[in-house]
Amino acid sequence: MACREHDRHDHVHGPGCGHRAVRHGDHADYLHDGHLHAPHEAHADEHRLEVDRVRPGVCAPVECGEHHGTACGHAAVPHGGHVDYEVAGALHHPHGDHCDLHGRLEPPAVKR
Repeated sequence: MACREHDRHDHVHGPGCGHRAVRHGDHADYLHDGHLHAPHEAHADEHRLEVDRVRPGVCAPVECGEHHGTACGHAAVPHGGHVDYEVAGALHHPHGDHCDLHGRLEPPAVKR
């Protein structure tokens, strides 16, 4: 897979960096200003969560009561070809007059 390098910034992501770590395949991505960054060599790659059976992209209404968007206060998460919002570890996707549940954000596995 070719790198899709994120524009340079001074922050180096890793455990304890202050950004939420999210499990993505066999590695951890870090949620940062609506982006998922994966540390790679001397830069960070731009990632998106795949739409799959664990994080589907289907209409699955969930009780929410909020209207998500850029100013809602919840972290934006790139997912497939759209953006979801993290609400208590779950991915909420605005859809008409409701939100759809698009799975959960899982922390990286602990290496023993």
